[in-house]
Amino acid sequence: MGIIQERMIGEMQLRGMAPATKKSYLVCCRVFVAYFMKSPEQLGTDNVKTFLLHLVRERKAGPSTLHVYIAALCFLYRHVLGIPGVVEHLPRPRIPIKLPDVLDREEVHQLLAAVRSLKLRTILTAAYAAGLRISEALRLEVRDIDSKRMVIHIRSAKNGKDRLVLLSPELLAKLRLYWVESRPRGRHLFPGRNGRPVHIDVIRRALQATVREVGIKKRVTLHSFRHGFATHLLEDGTDVRVIQALLGHSNLATTAHYTQVSTRNFKDVTSPLDRLTRPKHDSKDK
Repeated sequence: MGIIQERMIGEMQLRGMAPATKKSYLVCCRVFVAYFMKSPEQLGTDNVKTFLLHLVRERKAGPSTLHVYIAALCFLYRHVLGIPGVVEHLPRPRIPIKLPDVLDREEVHQLLAAVRSLKLRTILTAAYAAGLRISEALRLEVRDIDSKRMVIHIRSAKNGKDRLVLLSPELLAKLRLYWVESRPRGRHLFPGRNGRPVHIDVIRRALQATVREVGIKKRVTLHSFRHGFATHLLEDGTDVRVIQALLGHSNLATTAHYTQVSTRNFKDVTSPLDRLTRPKHDSKDK
């Protein structure tokens, strides 16, 4: 893409977009250009739709993947090339709303206990204990752990927002144990071999290996610990707005999705099937 790619990188930097988003948009646009072997300035709406159909029919791209490509192409044509008409009326596929598989407390304990690496186990423990995105846990610095106020300072999270989350006494004890055992150098709490934070792929592979070893059949991802944090707090009766603040959600509706996987509202409900099999109490006519 050459000059266009440089312009695109500049536009994304000016908007403060997340590194993962920038990388994803660039990859999508490179695939688009490679498909036609032409400059995007020479392509129009019909070309874009042809490419999207190729993704669906040949690459078997799902709705979520298609949405990422559409978002990348919209950014390219609107903000980089200044030709918004090309992407003005692109169809948007419906994304099925799927509930995540939520680990129960015993499964969380089982998984964390089975992770062999102290560093990786501490990272996943922090993600569950404080409801962190795994990227937030990986980027933690020593200065972010405030043991006096018992909070963790999350810096430049999603959409560039900072927030404070709770530092549980149990997590603090595990962090201190990790510090004594590992003595990490530099400002990062969980540095990799190059001094930068541990790469996310390292912990992803470790988690999947542990899931196979433990034998959990649920779909477990790095985000499962954040899901578990929110769901378990909700089941314990924590107000959803408090959970919203801890997770850093801008919209309460996003946090409210966890009410769909929480069993709190079911505990006092009896299925009519159970009532069919209960013995009836004899009553005397009055």
